[in-house]
Amino acid sequence: MTAAVHSLWRHPIKAHGREEVSAATLIPGQCLPGDRVYAVAHEASKADGSEWARCSNFTRAAGSPALMAITSRTEGNRLVLSHPGRPDLDFDPATQQDAFLDWVAPLMPEGRAAPARLVRAQAQGMTDSSWPSVTLCSLASHRAVEKELGQDLSLHRWRGNIWLDGLEPWQEFDWIGRELRLGGAILKVRERTTRCLATASNPETGLRDADTLGALDTWGHRDFSVKAEVTEGGAVRPGDRLELL
Repeated sequence: MTAAVHSLWRHPIKAHGREEVSAATLIPGQCLPGDRVYAVAHEASKADGSEWARCSNFTRAAGSPALMAITSRTEGNRLVLSHPGRPDLDFDPATQQDAFLDWVAPLMPEGRAAPARLVRAQAQGMTDSSWPSVTLCSLASHRAVEKELGQDLSLHRWRGNIWLDGLEPWQEFDWIGRELRLGGAILKVRERTTRCLATASNPETGLRDADTLGALDTWGHRDFSVKAEVTEGGAVRPGDRLELL
């Protein structure tokens, strides 16, 4: 197999921005470092970060498509958020959450539960799985969806952590229950990732412009990417080869 790591991405605030990293040191039983450290609890949620909570407790791009256009940059303890419809926000999420809530409020559609507070994950990252997961995405599967739709799509619709190149489309679904090596780390693939309406939104504009779920229906499912558990820690970088164990 000639598949290799293409790129690495984290999402410091769940559903509120993406950030590319040049390398990541994976730790057994943890998410990709810096990924989904914070989440935005809405006014109807009781989530406080002390334990994992379902995504329905947080504001998400599935119901607020403009959130998909947020990008982020980490500078020490501070985050810089950017959006085409908002001025950049440079803030410390641990101490300046009011500044964040004021900044994100105009991006929320009417009729949705309003963002109420930033919560920091105390046990594990706020991924959509109840266990600490790292999402592995295939460029080949992404291109298959592009071909089905007849349009170019940004990789960021899928909000993955580790992008892989050199596979056959949907080959990653055959890895469930298997271990693989990426760089110095070993991961066990546990499940496929079922997708939601967030993927219909353009990460450049925050507008819905592609029937991604309809395209996935062509293959008889609405899954894209797989979720893996880190079983042996180590550094992972773009260019590292994938080895199935």
